[in-house]
Amino acid sequence: MASGKARVPVIEGWFTTDEDRPQLLGSRCRSCGARFFPKTGACRNPECGRGEIEEVALSRTGRVWSFTDNRYQPPPPYVASDPFEPYAIAAVELADERMVVLGQLVPGTDVAALGVGAEMELALGTLYEDDEREYLVWKWRPTGA
Repeated sequence: MASGKARVPVIEGWFTTDEDRPQLLGSRCRSCGARFFPKTGACRNPECGRGEIEEVALSRTGRVWSFTDNRYQPPPPYVASDPFEPYAIAAVELADERMVVLGQLVPGTDVAALGVGAEMELALGTLYEDDEREYLVWKWRPTGA
């Protein structure tokens, strides 16, 4: 922690903050096996809806399902850098769960070289900072990057 600021998740309980192996935290129905992200307190599978839910770590890898670059500053409550810096977003289909999770790409990712089906892995990055804290969020990076 070079800046001396506390590094905290933007949303507590949605992902781990292990720098080397961050993971998204979802839920799984013990009755039907359906998995959800973000976590839920009840099974959302319309064919089940009654199962007991447990927290599970989700896949750290997946493949690009879709992607784009964001060249406009999102409105509040999103906290953007000043001046605003464009960033890329990818929808990644998790390897085991086959669900799609949206997230920013790590800075420096060449969107022009990215394609549907590209292999990605979960990473941590800073969404924004204030005087005391650095707020972390999950991001996607091409494997091997």
